[in-house]
Amino acid sequence: MRRRLLLLRYGEIGLKGKNRPGFEHQLRRQVAAALARTGVQGVEVAWRNGRLLVVPPPGQEAWERVEQALGRVFGIVSFSPALGVEPERGALEEAALTALEEALREAEARGRPARSFKVEARRVDKRFPLGSLEMNALLGALLHERHPELQVDVHTPDVRVQVEVREREAYVFALTLPGPGGLPLGASGRAMLLLSGGIDSPVAGWMAMRRGIEIEAVHFESFPYTSEQAREKVLELARILAGWSGEMTVHVVHFTDIQTAIYREAPAELGVILMRRAMFRLAEELARRRGALGTVTGENVGQVASQTLESMGVINRVTTLPVLRPLITMDKSQIIEEARRIGTYETSILPYADCCSLFVPAHPATRPRLAEVEGAEARIDWERLLPEALERTVAVSVRP
Repeated sequence: MRRRLLLLRYGEIGLKGKNRPGFEHQLRRQVAAALARTGVQGVEVAWRNGRLLVVPPPGQEAWERVEQALGRVFGIVSFSPALGVEPERGALEEAALTALEEALREAEARGRPARSFKVEARRVDKRFPLGSLEMNALLGALLHERHPELQVDVHTPDVRVQVEVREREAYVFALTLPGPGGLPLGASGRAMLLLSGGIDSPVAGWMAMRRGIEIEAVHFESFPYTSEQAREKVLELARILAGWSGEMTVHVVHFTDIQTAIYREAPAELGVILMRRAMFRLAEELARRRGALGTVTGENVGQVASQTLESMGVINRVTTLPVLRPLITMDKSQIIEEARRIGTYETSILPYADCCSLFVPAHPATRPRLAEVEGAEARIDWERLLPEALERTVAVSVRP
């Protein structure tokens, strides 16, 4: 028996104790969903001896599509193209040599030829007659004999040939591809992401998803002050995020009347605070309707006037839901780096203004007092404006 497969690894799920089976079940569901989105037929998924195995059908294109999909499944820390062989000495020797030579060709193709190697064997099935150290010595000697140009380096080798001997099958591999890590999507409930067209909020949404939180997005638009291009830009950002999560719902809220009422009735310096409190009120109601347990924002301490601790405290007073701010302590350069890595940056910097950039006062309050803010809000007809905004909200489903 010899077959090619992908060996998946997960990280902190293994630390979940009695809750571990639930997380593993969710991970398996997310892997199946990601594979279904590839359109590749005939992919086998199996959970065996604590390992999640994926067996794509033959063909380079199918393998590449499956690998790309697995690289976007939250909860997977890494995965390796592996050879599954009979747990016996001859099969292990042959597979180790194949794995080494494939890794050498891969390194050569990347322009970084390998100069050294190491064998790392693990005997999970203790009935196997060779111990881990004996396998290291045996396979290491064989590989060095076949490739004397390579040095054996047990500390920082260019190639690690890894062997796992389990009860019914042994796995041999030398390449490891990264996954996003975190927890399986949906394992931590659902939240509403306040999604603007900027750099920060898509990154915040991605980071929340990485912690297992399923996301629906809320976008506030002030048409005709904001353009159709601004709405399309946000939907495109949601499509990029959907590439990591699958289909996503975006609730587009008509915010024009609320924003103009704030601009007309409230002191200019409190306008941003009142706008954010209105957004949280609307997001909370949408969350209640959709069974979401919290809100996620791209706020970051000290970045703009509404992101001081005093402002956040006043804004939080209008919502009973947990407000998650994954970027809260990150530098802007870190956020931009993350945006580039997950693929949202180039869309975020397109020059279409969203409602957050409208009616911004020259000197916004950075240390607002709650009584002062509530006094300003009392001039606004919320009982009419909030239901009207919800009534005109449109839910848009986006797919990767």
